[in-house]
Amino acid sequence: MTRRVVTGHDASGRAVVLFDGESPYSFVLEKAGGLRITEIWETRSSPADNSGTQDAADHERRIEPVGGGSVFRIIEYPPDSVRLKTLEPERFFHGMGAKAADAATRRHPGMHKTDTVDYCVVLSGEIWAVLDEGEVLLRAGDCLVQRGTSHAWSNRTDKPCVIAFVLIAARPAP
Repeated sequence: MTRRVVTGHDASGRAVVLFDGESPYSFVLEKAGGLRITEIWETRSSPADNSGTQDAADHERRIEPVGGGSVFRIIEYPPDSVRLKTLEPERFFHGMGAKAADAATRRHPGMHKTDTVDYCVVLSGEIWAVLDEGEVLLRAGDCLVQRGTSHAWSNRTDKPCVIAFVLIAARPAP
């Protein structure tokens, strides 16, 4: 469970807590190999609009933010030994608005590319960030800035890995 606390303003303009509790937008993506995703918040523009009291995490499921905005989410990655049995890259990534890497050249079935800058913080476990050339092992507390590159997440352990992500819309990389 991830507790989500979201602040806002009441009718008098005073700061108040709008939401406090588990996010109702937590789900398992079977076509993605059983990823457990918890949507925390999103914005649809930059600068962001802090008016209103609606739950901005209530949106259609996709990887990238819309309208030049951002997405904040937590993802739990099962071990590859489990995940790769049901991962369907072409169906999953296309259905979520991302680009799956070419099957003939990808280094991992989860290779994909988004038009975003991603701030990633490993909260627990460990995972490999796989790129076209090379890979890097990330452990709890490590941070990665992913800048529109083709990449995959490979959990080569027998325990889940949990990562917090903030994705910000970006111009397409070359």
